[in-house]
Amino acid sequence: MKLSEYAKEIFRDFLVIFASIIIIITVLRQIYAPELVFDLVSIYTIMGFCLLGALTGIILYAPSGISERAMRVRIMVHFLVLEILLVTLASFIGVVASLSGALTLALQIAVVYAIVRVLSYEKDKKDADKINERLKAVKQES
Repeated sequence: MKLSEYAKEIFRDFLVIFASIIIIITVLRQIYAPELVFDLVSIYTIMGFCLLGALTGIILYAPSGISERAMRVRIMVHFLVLEILLVTLASFIGVVASLSGALTLALQIAVVYAIVRVLSYEKDKKDADKINERLKAVKQES
């Protein structure tokens, strides 16, 4: 995969992560605290965390083919780096002040990560199906 295509994927992941977090927070606020509103600082903080999270996707970049096992290892490393980086940053800027807050944030990150992985898997599955159809068409022509 070309680096420019991978950059588009990272940007798409950023948008999916950001949209997921905003939607989840909006729904939860409507249920538990309808009087709360988003301020610009909150939105920029969420956006910064999402961008940082999406940029760690560079760990997954492989210019040539990579084995399934190596990709799974990269995914695990990516997840761990992401968790550590975001929880540490949240602690430094004061978003998280306690161990329970850090664990809650880590769980939230894991849920959003799972959503992004599922969406990426679905896209990869569609791409693989298209490639298989083209290969079948070429094979039938031969």
